[in-house]
Amino acid sequence: MEKIKLIWDFRGPACSRTAAHFKIHLIEFFELEKLELIRSGVEVVSEFHHYTYAVIDKNNLELIKSSLKPNRGQLVAFS
Repeated sequence: MEKIKLIWDFRGPACSRTAAHFKIHLIEFFELEKLELIRSGVEVVSEFHHYTYAVIDKNNLELIKSSLKPNRGQLVAFS
């Protein structure tokens, strides 16, 4: 099954705290919906740009896109 990395961007002086807090809610969503979350985390692009990501199976894409509205996504090679 193809894997997708969904990304939520946060910018500004509080972006690190916002991205970390969003990750908590992201994990809660996956638990509540009983969906597989392969990997999640927070990445630092710069001091004023952080993003939270979730790696998922492609078959869950539409539900997550419609519920959580990620900013972008990309296919990932995952073993």
